[in-house]
Amino acid sequence: MDALIKPIRPSKPSDKQADRPAELDPAEFLAAAVRADQPRPARAEAEQAVKTLLAYIGENTEREGLLDTPRRVVEAFDELYQGYHQCPAEVLDRTFGETAGYDDFVLVRDIEFTSQCEHHMMPFYGKAHIAYTPVERVVGLSKLARLTDIFARRLQTQEHLTAQIAAAIDEILKPRGVAVVVEAEHTCMSVRGVAKHGAMTFTSRFTGMFRDNPAEQARFLSLVRGSQR
Repeated sequence: MDALIKPIRPSKPSDKQADRPAELDPAEFLAAAVRADQPRPARAEAEQAVKTLLAYIGENTEREGLLDTPRRVVEAFDELYQGYHQCPAEVLDRTFGETAGYDDFVLVRDIEFTSQCEHHMMPFYGKAHIAYTPVERVVGLSKLARLTDIFARRLQTQEHLTAQIAAAIDEILKPRGVAVVVEAEHTCMSVRGVAKHGAMTFTSRFTGMFRDNPAEQARFLSLVRGSQR
């Protein structure tokens, strides 16, 4: 797909922000990655590309078992990469004010996801753990899972996926802080290359009170680790 993913841009340096992480361009998470007017190959061209790859690996593309494979692969791509056509901001745009003065963080852990590595187009899969401290209004809990799926259903690196989830929540909900931990196994490492099955990669991103208050960060991590016992 011809989607444009903008690079991380460095934050503007200041005395207070010099040690803070780089920010993402809001264009990455405020709209769908593919514009309606963006030129894209026709479906028939995509299917022909699959047929070319089959021929490249040495297959007979005319044998019975492969005759319908190009169509199936393109249909699978439509499902696996549907996140390019979904808008993250729309997932978080409905909030609720019935919080009865709740002033602690909200944590949803063990959000299972599957994504595709942008380097080898091989799956990586695992769990995301997300917390945020709301200001007066909260978002439906299922929306955090949907947000994760939107970003996961694009070609990704785990680091970028983690940063995008945190940045979207921080920008759209304007909470007092966001914490995201992602743990995943990468098949580009476990199936090919060094072939280390079971090796897990952990990434994290903290904003606001979770970044500035070590006690809150530790409490979040303690609750996340409790799910692994």
